[in-house]
Amino acid sequence: MNWTWFHKLGSPKWFYDISGRWLPWLSLAAALLIGVGTVWGLAFAPPDYQQGNSFRIIYIHVPAAILAQSCYVMLAVAGVVGLVWKMKLADVALQCAAPIGAWMTFVALLTGAVWGKPTWGAWWVWDARLTAMLILLFLYFGVIALGQSISNRDSAAKACAVLAIVGVINIPIIKYSVDWWNTLHQPATFKITEKPAMPAEMWVPLLIMVLGFYCFFAVSLLLRMRLEVLKRESRASWVKAEVERSL
Repeated sequence: MNWTWFHKLGSPKWFYDISGRWLPWLSLAAALLIGVGTVWGLAFAPPDYQQGNSFRIIYIHVPAAILAQSCYVMLAVAGVVGLVWKMKLADVALQCAAPIGAWMTFVALLTGAVWGKPTWGAWWVWDARLTAMLILLFLYFGVIALGQSISNRDSAAKACAVLAIVGVINIPIIKYSVDWWNTLHQPATFKITEKPAMPAEMWVPLLIMVLGFYCFFAVSLLLRMRLEVLKRESRASWVKAEVERSL
């Protein structure tokens, strides 16, 4: 197997060049998918037979929750790559993805509270999944705080990587909490091994929104990483050439 592509990921210049080519397409895809998913889900999808129109918050809540969990898994993978292969770009990805993941977790908790009020009669309950999501938010805060509080970049990278790797145990707890414990939270909307519980006119726009959120995450992450790479490599000749070319 050719691992050249993997080693190229350790090159800031290669990453900067290739990410610049991806950004326009990812931005277009994010705009189209989120636009179509929002209009379809809010205007054309039929109301739920039990919850009525209040269920439509699912088109924000579920993509945000899925992305929040996926982002933390990415943090853990970046942590492993940074510790094992010493790739500096892995730390860049970890540091730049953590704030995005924290925001997605906050959005998931906020929309969940808004959805829970008419459904459960309360803004917040100490449900297993809700509590695990709150812990996920604190884990993101921990990674961000470690990265900013330790002045030595290498030490900060190692500390953040360890916390990300240890904290990833919370992800299966979030996913399987509704199966392991008696919870108020409904089961997973999408399961690979099972047919969706909702009709196609409901879950198709939800799937489009999930894909749109992933594209939005990719755009946000690449923009943040490109800026961080320029800061860290400010003395490199290729950065100076890039700055001169943009002027």
